[in-house]
Amino acid sequence: MSQKNETTILALALLLTVGIVGGGFWWFTNNGVKIGNTNIQNQQPGNNSSLQDRISFGEKSFTQGDISPVKKEGVQTIATKSYDKAIANFTAALKLNRNDPETLIFLNNARIGSSKSYTIVASVPFGTDPNTSLEILRGIAQAQNQVNSSGGVKGVPLRVGIASDDDNPEIAKQIASGLVSNSEVLGVVGPNTSDSTLAAGTIYTSGQLVAISPTSTSVKISNFSRYVFRTVPSDFMAARTLANYMVGTLQKKNAVVFFNSQSNYSQSLKSEFVSSVSLEGGQIASEFDLSRADFNATKSVEQATKQGAEVLMLAANTETLDKALQVVQINQKRLTLLGGDDVYTAKTLEIGAEQAVGMVLAVPWHIDGDPKSDFPQKSRQLWGADVSWRSALSYDATVALIAALERNPTRAGVQQALLSSDFSATGASGTIRFLASGDRNAPVQLVKIVPGSRSRTGYDFEPVR
Repeated sequence: MSQKNETTILALALLLTVGIVGGGFWWFTNNGVKIGNTNIQNQQPGNNSSLQDRISFGEKSFTQGDISPVKKEGVQTIATKSYDKAIANFTAALKLNRNDPETLIFLNNARIGSSKSYTIVASVPFGTDPNTSLEILRGIAQAQNQVNSSGGVKGVPLRVGIASDDDNPEIAKQIASGLVSNSEVLGVVGPNTSDSTLAAGTIYTSGQLVAISPTSTSVKISNFSRYVFRTVPSDFMAARTLANYMVGTLQKKNAVVFFNSQSNYSQSLKSEFVSSVSLEGGQIASEFDLSRADFNATKSVEQATKQGAEVLMLAANTETLDKALQVVQINQKRLTLLGGDDVYTAKTLEIGAEQAVGMVLAVPWHIDGDPKSDFPQKSRQLWGADVSWRSALSYDATVALIAALERNPTRAGVQQALLSSDFSATGASGTIRFLASGDRNAPVQLVKIVPGSRSRTGYDFEPVR
């Protein structure tokens, strides 16, 4: 492809990316965070923000851009413990935007008021990845709303806090320290990335506080700690499934891999895929590091073609997705495309468009993957839209904590319940059980990009049966 054509493609991709990501600012208040009668310690996590500014049970909003006046008033009234007013405000705010999980969490917290409750906290990257944060919170909010609407955890309602960790391992560690120091916090959902989970996991382990990540897939998390669990399958499962599909179904044996050497997740998926392809009788011709300053999509695809590659495997993470999508555009459907779950996003459909049709991804969950599940219908009724795999796996993480709390509502009790051989709960993606490694024993779903109308981009992901 000519340099001129590549420049045109990259310019289009950049415009689309700007349009998708959008602008906005963060609105914070300076109120302290208090659960019951205990203040969370004011430690300094960096980024010019105190720990108090990073955790909210309703007294501050992390939502990007302007929020509605009634939601803003709800935040102010819950901070002053005017719970009846806060309930009215948040109820009105949900009528304006029913798809806002932060508001639903705050509403349920306001309904609890100063009554006895069991507390969990979500550690999400609001400051750097608001869309992913909202996806995660939808699953948590749905589980909280469900259990509280049906009487709570054996009569005790579930209170949910939101911690904004920016997908920054150091900030995630500081948040973990603050949560560990507060005895009322009985469990954590998160962090999001494998790097943050591994960093914060050392703190959760020393503080004996369970954390269940719905989205961290690195193989390094397996057997990392008896206090760190996950509801998402590991990269080992995803890589084996993709390699088997490539060699067994597609009958192709030569691949190149695009990855980010600076990402634990990306490194993990790449390494597992390389090993799995070899076990299946295939080979990896080259590995291309998307994080290199001199990375060139055109030259990489040309080199892959010259080496006889039949498959381009995209083990990109969120930070390098734009570069991976440049590869998709420049490939022009010449080589078969495979990818991991960080490529499973609307941006891929939007920017990849026709050039991404036929790409197969290994993902934890698809909304049409299990016809027997009632979760898709219930989530549509609640949010007025389809939810993502992050919402489903976050729902499962919260359901697992709720089931553990029902057995024994203490930190030690939660951990013992999750590790028990007879523990099980029913989640969005089937039965939830954990291995001694902290991993969930669950299959991976393959999806393919096809023309369609569900996503409103002209393209959709559909399950590979």
